[in-house]
Amino acid sequence: MKKTMKVIGFKEHLPLTAANSLQEFEVPRPQVQEHDLLVEVAAVSVNPVDVGVRRTGHGVLQKPKVLGWDAVGIVKEIGSAVTLFKPGERVFYAGSFKRPGSNSEYQVVDERIVGHAPEKLTDAQAAAVPLTSLTAWEALFEQLEIAQGPAKERTKTILIINGAGGVGSIATQLADWAGLKVIASASRRETIRWVKQHGAQQTVNHRKNLVTEVRNLGYQYVDYILGLSDLDGHWAEIAALIKPSGRIAAITENKRPLDLKKLTKKRAKFAWEWMYTKSYYQTPDMLSQHVILEKMAALLDQGIIKSTVTQELSPFNVANLKRAHELVESNHMMGKVVICKQ
Repeated sequence: MKKTMKVIGFKEHLPLTAANSLQEFEVPRPQVQEHDLLVEVAAVSVNPVDVGVRRTGHGVLQKPKVLGWDAVGIVKEIGSAVTLFKPGERVFYAGSFKRPGSNSEYQVVDERIVGHAPEKLTDAQAAAVPLTSLTAWEALFEQLEIAQGPAKERTKTILIINGAGGVGSIATQLADWAGLKVIASASRRETIRWVKQHGAQQTVNHRKNLVTEVRNLGYQYVDYILGLSDLDGHWAEIAALIKPSGRIAAITENKRPLDLKKLTKKRAKFAWEWMYTKSYYQTPDMLSQHVILEKMAALLDQGIIKSTVTQELSPFNVANLKRAHELVESNHMMGKVVICKQ
């Protein structure tokens, strides 16, 4: 195996139209530590976090920054303490925010945040789901403390704001599997159709007043709210719609202070979800991400959850990675865009 590898990254935070916004580099192949897997990457997907990191920052970096937080590939080497995987196994994962990303020939990743890839899915289908699955699963079942599926009686209701995006497309399916009445927000004919195909029983338009929209469906309050877009813009609506003793989770940061006093009389709970927290802080429950991905692989292989890949590009090169970033930057993506090696 070569001692170097090709990666696509950047040294300056530039607009996508700039020639050097993404470039190919030759760098040393990484070495595995105790709990690491060395994975030969077969396919990756692009998420809003890729776009955000590429655009945010100043100055020139000494080493190229390699993005990419979704991948499927084959294990080539394992660290001395690895117990969950063997060389030759096909895996999928979202990786760590602190380590180089998956836009590379090879990547090292801690086994505790990796799962065996779904056997019945193609590389493109599998690469589309790790980050969104982990985010949606942790938001629903850890932060909102919803009981896991399969569905029983639909006695409780969840509002998912931005149901057609990457995370929303998985969250609607998982919430449906868990037996919730799922209301997803969508504003276009095609996104309304998409969320209904992925588990939403009813829809509302997030470009209109969500309080009016939800109450027109016959709900005074909802038990759970999952905010996946524009937390500032929707906060007053969220506070008005949450049921007393209800739970709220959000994945997008606020740009203005949130008025948590709006939740006081309702005794409602609010929680952040950041998929990278466990690996970033090396928390004792880091292994839970391996467990979640194993469960997701089973649900995907059983057809209970569907991959949300909507666009596939090939081969993996600078032009196609820029095209994927362009699609995500448009803010009109339904599902996920994936780039395959071949």
